[in-house]
Amino acid sequence: MTARRVTNGSVSLAVFEQGKADGETIVLVHGWPDTHELWNRIVPLLADDFRVVSYDSRGAGESTIPSRVQDYQLSALAGDLFAVIDAVSPGKPVHVLAHDWGSVETWEAVCEPGAEEKIASFSSISGPNLDHLGKWIRASVSKRRFLGPAAQGIASAYTVLFQIPGLCTLPLRLWFSKHWPAFLGFFDGLDPRVVNTAPTIADDMVNGLKLYRANIRPSLGKPRDRYTDVPVQLILNKYDKAVRPVGYEDTEKWVSDLQRREIAAGHWSPFSHPGEVAEHARAFIASLRERRSEKQSS
Repeated sequence: MTARRVTNGSVSLAVFEQGKADGETIVLVHGWPDTHELWNRIVPLLADDFRVVSYDSRGAGESTIPSRVQDYQLSALAGDLFAVIDAVSPGKPVHVLAHDWGSVETWEAVCEPGAEEKIASFSSISGPNLDHLGKWIRASVSKRRFLGPAAQGIASAYTVLFQIPGLCTLPLRLWFSKHWPAFLGFFDGLDPRVVNTAPTIADDMVNGLKLYRANIRPSLGKPRDRYTDVPVQLILNKYDKAVRPVGYEDTEKWVSDLQRREIAAGHWSPFSHPGEVAEHARAFIASLRERRSEKQSS
């Protein structure tokens, strides 16, 4: 592994590179409360064929920890992703595989104008576009289809607590950070031994609460029309208790090139099902490569 720093304004990001130096570049983006170590079981499965880049998002691990809530807005996080891409692969688009809040911020990036010049594909795990989610909730309710929004609302109930400053700080620091693998064994049904946690997990949990405060109410309250021409693969975790697959039922409306794959996993499939996650990412990239080759030869 080689490490470097990439800056975006006042934020310095810890970036890590492994794998095939001359291979296609795939950037891995983690969510809450993880760091780049989320991908420790995925990287070896991709490293023979890809140049694999991961990084600690702002507020996590070895990267800068902004103190203001507004510094965690999705536009800033998308800017971090673009800064990493510009640093590791200038002039050539990369593939992105992202989970949880990493997926949410990548959705923000791929819906920006010109994103296809920097991002060749996006494999999304357990992290929706918040604008799409807000639009879907409104459309479902207007059609008196309450079951889907209710299911997601129950799954997301914990985020209401995360909106209240100070409420969750002590429980996260004093208990959850110390017992996170065991909690995921209970919550997600996975083997606690496969859960990789960083030494900074207590701080990462608390600092990452600003993601929820900066983005959920604005995005769901006033959702925007957000389209993308970047090819997107939804890797849907069938038993995800935090992000219900039903919330993606109208994603085709927003994405011109969309594929869906399902895994019999809970929310943290990068820990529990690394082989399937890696294979879906690899197959999606290969299918796009084959499509480009056919287009060039025709």
